[in-house]
Amino acid sequence: MSEQPRPRHHRPLLPGAARFDTLPGDVDPAARSEVADRCATLLVRGGHGTEDEAVVTRVVHLAETEGLDSLADLWSRSVPDSLAGCLWRLYLLRSWVHADPVGASREFDAGRRHTPVHEVVAGVVDPPGPQEVRRLADEVLRGVVQGDFADTLYRAAAFARVVAAGRAFDDPDLPGGAPYGSPHESALSASRLVTMAEQLERAAGLEIEGHLT
Repeated sequence: MSEQPRPRHHRPLLPGAARFDTLPGDVDPAARSEVADRCATLLVRGGHGTEDEAVVTRVVHLAETEGLDSLADLWSRSVPDSLAGCLWRLYLLRSWVHADPVGASREFDAGRRHTPVHEVVAGVVDPPGPQEVRRLADEVLRGVVQGDFADTLYRAAAFARVVAAGRAFDDPDLPGGAPYGSPHESALSASRLVTMAEQLERAAGLEIEGHLT
């Protein structure tokens, strides 16, 4: 009997900041896919507290192994204050950081001058280079199954707020500055990141209350 071909994973799509511009807003809860909710619940609740490094690594690298487009098909239409909606935002944030670590570190460095209190929560070392912001993005995803999930959401939100501030105040004369076409477009993109941060913070509050599902 011939061996069956192994299923092939989609190549991961590692987007730039333009992905944030297509992030959907609130949708009717009835439109959420049952499979999306069940997968999100299994990922967050089923593996919580595991010490198995192989499991943690699979969670962190899920966007690479399954493809970000596959995760988008699964979770991008989920409401923000749900486990599925939170996971989509966490993986989207990490994918952008890994796709453009130089830009992410530059925007974080600029943003921390305007939002110093959030820098402590976000947890990036000084100076925040490309390796440091990539490491932080991975550490945030580890929090999905290790540690407190509400803290994970707050930490991701804090990072998004710092980057948003840096994006809004980015100097267009610096190398790589204002990569979004115009100051207006940079401000608009930054505003969407702030919205993401607010959604993650709201979800973290629900998690603390035991109402995030």
